Amino acid sequence: MTAETPEVRYSPDETALLIVDPYNDFLSEGGKLWPRAKEVAEGVGLLDHMRTALATARGQGFRVFVVPHHRTTPSDYATWDHLSPTQRRVVAQQTFAEGSWGAEWHPDFQPGEGEIVVRQHWASSGFANTDLDFMLKQHHIRKIVLIGMRANTCVDTTARYGQELGYHVTLVRDAIASFSWEEMTATFDLNAPLYAHAVVTTEEFVRMAGGGGAGEGSRENGGDGHEQW
Repeated sequence: MTAETPEVRYSPDETALLIVDPYNDFLSEGGKLWPRAKEVAEGVGLLDHMRTALATARGQGFRVFVVPHHRTTPSDYATWDHLSPTQRRVVAQQTFAEGSWGAEWHPDFQPGEGEIVVRQHWASSGFANTDLDFMLKQHHIRKIVLIGMRANTCVDTTARYGQELGYHVTLVRDAIASFSWEEMTATFDLNAPLYAHAVVTTEEFVRMAGGGGAGEGSRENGGDGHEQW
């Protein structure tokens, strides 16, 4: 489709910003996964755009939810029947290890007063086996805006699940990163056009959240306004 995104209004009484997995292991120099994420993260300006999106959400009075992956312990999954390939890597690397610096929030994305940290997800969906859906409904949220890590796993899966549950879903594409440009292309040019209601840049999100219309380049269902990776 090439039609521009209809004007989206992000009103504070129905909108939440979801920060997916803002751990040091993902986002900080010295984190276990940072070397794999660094090229794409720096290429899209991930941290600056995440900071801007969060400041905008707070300034507009949106609800803010942190959507964290399970913090790992050595005995995790020991009795499980079948682990996913990602879970096997998490066990081997002890990614987001309980009590470690890597499992602490990046200092710029510490939850503020009144902001909600939902139950940890064991796989990729921030909704599956957590209280995210319940907490969103208790706060009358109808629109969710996602930023964070990682594009083709936890962000994509959480966003898809949210759409299935009836939420209006926005992805802020330059406030999300992954381990390769191919993963970014798969997420934003192949997958998101099938489920996301809006895929925007941080600049567009700021303008739209402040009451402006959809910015140039924003498209409904993955039109031709996407940046080229």
